[in-house]
Amino acid sequence: MKDKELHIDGIDKIILQHLIHDARIPILSIAKEVGISGAAIHQRLRKLEASGLLKGSKFVLDPKILGYKTLAFVGIFLDSAGIYKDAIEKLKSIPEVIESHYTTGDYAIFIKILCKDNEHLMKVLNHQIQAIKGVSRTETFISLDQQIDRQIGF
Repeated sequence: MKDKELHIDGIDKIILQHLIHDARIPILSIAKEVGISGAAIHQRLRKLEASGLLKGSKFVLDPKILGYKTLAFVGIFLDSAGIYKDAIEKLKSIPEVIESHYTTGDYAIFIKILCKDNEHLMKVLNHQIQAIKGVSRTETFISLDQQIDRQIGF
């Protein structure tokens, strides 16, 4: 089913909107709103999971509660494209790196990094990321505030 475009109807959209907002919402409360049985909701969810659209559910931690107050984006320049895989493997071992993207443009890799403060960020940059063999330089952008945080909507 992954090769074909998935058809999502109005009921599927309502189900997904509820689950995106709160993955722990009782299925029966969605069923009551939509006007179909809980079993029908479960059947639709199985269809959406089988299509690959739904990729599990997870709890979202608030990093600030854990003391992580500095969010930054780092553009990484590599000496050559041939070291991309090795660089990614090294980045995977740095727990502060929470996202990685292979990009077009100036950077070979663009990462999202969470640190406790600017000093912590500086240590991660200087002693871990810039120490990776083949990283020629980095550019860092510190996020001052996040205004939008959402998934694709309907």
